[in-house]
Amino acid sequence: MATLLGKNINLRALEPTDLDFLFATENNEQFWDISSTQIPFSKFILQQYIENAHQDIYEAKQYRFVICNAENIPVGMIDLFDFNPQHKRVGIGLLVLPEHQNKGYASEALEMVIDYAFSYLDVHQIYANITSNNLNSIALFEKNNFKQVGIKKDWLYSNSTYKDEILYQLINS
Repeated sequence: MATLLGKNINLRALEPTDLDFLFATENNEQFWDISSTQIPFSKFILQQYIENAHQDIYEAKQYRFVICNAENIPVGMIDLFDFNPQHKRVGIGLLVLPEHQNKGYASEALEMVIDYAFSYLDVHQIYANITSNNLNSIALFEKNNFKQVGIKKDWLYSNSTYKDEILYQLINS
């Protein structure tokens, strides 16, 4: 699918060979705040997740793409979640590993998935939840025309601190 092939990256499905990548990423406590993870995942559980990743987004209500660079090395993931075909909306989450940030991968992946969601899934809107201190993500989503539509005060609790979470929407006009 040409929609998932970019200039510097491609988006692909999870493969069995991604187990170690997924294990390292999902169990990295640095990312737990954005994923609301509180305990580590076993390789067994992640292997089962990969085995079921073939499910259609209409059935599973979510889909994870692996972001690969030009050398086909996984550099991150972009997820569609809470897919609701009745109301034509979907949530989006994005993670690029720190060593691969500031190379344009996140921006290109976001643009590609926006196009995919509007063109192939026929959604009317995409939303993102971003903590107010995640300035890089805020800039990325605002650059891609997402609009701030609300703030959830003291929404997340982490490291003895409450954080606000901002709700962003992109409506297909």
